[in-house]
Formats: sequence, C-alpha cells, structure tokens
Amino acid sequence: MIPSRPLSFSPWRLCALLAAAVLAGCASEPTPPTPTVEEAAAIAKQPKAMQPRKPADMKSRIVRFLPRQVQDKPGWANDVVTALSTQGLTVNDHNVCSVLAVAEQEATYQADPVVPGLGKIAWKEINARAAKLLIPEFVVRTALSIKSPTGKSYAARIDALRTEREMSEIFEDMIGAVPMGKQLFGNLNPVRTGGPMQVSVAFAEANARGYPYPVKESIRHEVFTRRGGIWFGTKHIFGYPADYPDTLYRFADFNAGWYASRNAAFQAAVSRVSGKPLALDGDLVRYDSDLPGKTELAVHSIASRVNMSKQAIHQSLLKGDSADFAQTDLYHRVFTLADKQAGKRQPRAVLPGIQLKSPKITRNLTTAWFAKRVDDREQACVRKMATIR
Repeated sequence: MIPSRPLSFSPWRLCALLAAAVLAGCASEPTPPTPTVEEAAAIAKQPKAMQPRKPADMKSRIVRFLPRQVQDKPGWANDVVTALSTQGLTVNDHNVCSVLAVAEQEATYQADPVVPGLGKIAWKEINARAAKLLIPEFVVRTALSIKSPTGKSYAARIDALRTEREMSEIFEDMIGAVPMGKQLFGNLNPVRTGGPMQVSVAFAEANARGYPYPVKESIRHEVFTRRGGIWFGTKHIFGYPADYPDTLYRFADFNAGWYASRNAAFQAAVSRVSGKPLALDGDLVRYDSDLPGKTELAVHSIASRVNMSKQAIHQSLLKGDSADFAQTDLYHRVFTLADKQAGKRQPRAVLPGIQLKSPKITRNLTTAWFAKRVDDREQACVRKMATIR
C-alpha cells in the first residue's frame, strides 16, 4: 500500500515544483521552479506511482485509462489534473487514481448520475415535511399541479426525476414559486450531495476558497457539474492534514467526515482504558444536545487518570473536527495509557464503524466497506496506470 504522505522534504516547495497549468480558459499556473539536486534525488527515490508527471502527459494517460463507455474522456482528464494542480497537489498516478477511484465508486464516471426511483424519494421527502406541518398529501399534490418554468407541472417533473441535479433544481423552483413552498422547505433544499463524486453541498460552500472556475450561479450548481464535483471531491480527499499510514483512511473520511478515522482510533483507545464499550463512529461530542455523549462520559470516567477536569476534557473533544485535536493533552494522555495497557502502540487510525443510511442505499453497507472498495479501485488503477506510457 502506498502511504498518503511519503515526502519529508520541503513539501511546499515541492508543491510549487509540481504545479501544472490549468485548463484553457482558466488562469495559468506559474512555471514551476527547477528542483534542487537534493529534491530531484528525493523525487527519483519515490515509488513510481508517487513520482510527478507532466500535466499534458498525465491527461493523455487518463484518457487511455478511462473505460470505453466514459463520455468526454479529455474533459475528465482536464478536470482531474486541474483539481490536483490548483490545490497544490502532486500530479502523479497515486493522487489521480485516488480521485478516479472515488468517482468510479460514487457515480461510475458520470457527471450527473441517474438515481433509480428518485421520483419516489422526492415525494417521500415532500410528504414527510408536509406531515410535520399537518398538511394533507392531497393538498400538496394540488399545490404541485401548477405549471413550472419548464411548462410542465411540478408534479410531473417530480414523477420523471432521474438525477439529483434535476431534483435540486425542482426544489429551488418550488421554494420560490409553489404555494406553501417556503412553508414546506424555507430556504432548505433537501438535496445535500451530488455530482460525479457525490460531494456535500455544505462542504463545497464551506471550502470554495481557491475554486478556479467562474461561478455561474452558485456553488451548489457547481457541485453538480463535472468540473466542480471533481474539484470539491479532490478537496474532500486531500484538503486537510492527516498523519495517516494509508490513504485507505482518507477514503473512510471522505465518507464519514474529516478525521473520522483518527477519532475512531481515539474512541478505541478510550474504550480500552475505561473498559466501556463505544461505537467507533468518529463523533467525540454530541451535536444534537448539550449533554455529554457516550464517548465524553467514558473519558469522564478516567478523568483522574488523564489529570483533566470535565471542562478541559470537553474543550479538547470540541477540537475533534480539526487537526488540533491530535495536539491536545487529552489525546496524548489517553493514547499513552492505552499503549501501556496493551503493551504496544495502539493504532492512530481505525476504520469507523458507521452504517450507511440514505434513501438511495438499498443494501447493508458501512463506511469500512466504502473505504475498502475505493481502496481496491485505487490500487487497481495504479497497477493499470503503470502499464500506460
């Protein structure tokens, strides 16, 4: 397995060295500086999959790699290389294959993937919200029988839904135009993910800085495009510092949220030290209540052993969604106890044990399943890329 962070020298300079030109129509990257003798030697020692490639060469290799049925292969190649280069990431087989593996797993290389039964899913969402407001279903159906901007009724458009982009657009129209639209949905569009890498719209909106393309309407709309979906998907995989031994854990975090694998390992350590069973879900505090959750209560039970107050423990756990948590006294003291009790160093990354739940999911799937599946795809991609010159 290829480690996600193999470089130990001048990483920021190396990023500059390996930056590529972005797509035509976007601002060009500056010409990278010539590497020093030491940097060139270090690059040469990297595994083949980690060694940088010229953007133009990589694009042609991606085109040859992609399956025959993929439409607009050059466009995919451009978008992937642009996403990496504009985010300061090395354009190499490993990084390219990480992005492609997620895109294949999430949408089989479709920019706007078809979701079976999406119309039924939309009606279920609408009727559930109506029920909370005590609005009968027939009243909702009547309200949605009016014509939409496309000339068809909203009900007819919902019945014919095929993709999340279409669903998002319908809800945007309904919120502003349908009687009870704002009452039912306010400004909350229920479509929360989409595009070729199924990226969260909220994530994209929070991480739009540096986005290299002109935003035509909104970041939400960009997520449903191939270029936007790939750019934000790449950001979700690599856009945070994590000292993981393997990219497998980044794939798990892609599904469960940044640092979920690190936090699950911390929960495992807390469970070992406290003797209290915990779900390894990566959630260190409760976000639906001010009351402490099971993980926090388990840490409270060993407060004297980590020599911290409940308030100090809580303040540390609140950092669980950032890199800072791994620098806290709580993190280090818990792992010190766990390592000593086990007689060996305990893992600092564990695949979260999360059951995947979504109207689109009809099987019994988990975050671990997702991560391993993507990891298998990434490794297969790297092996195939090695044969493409």
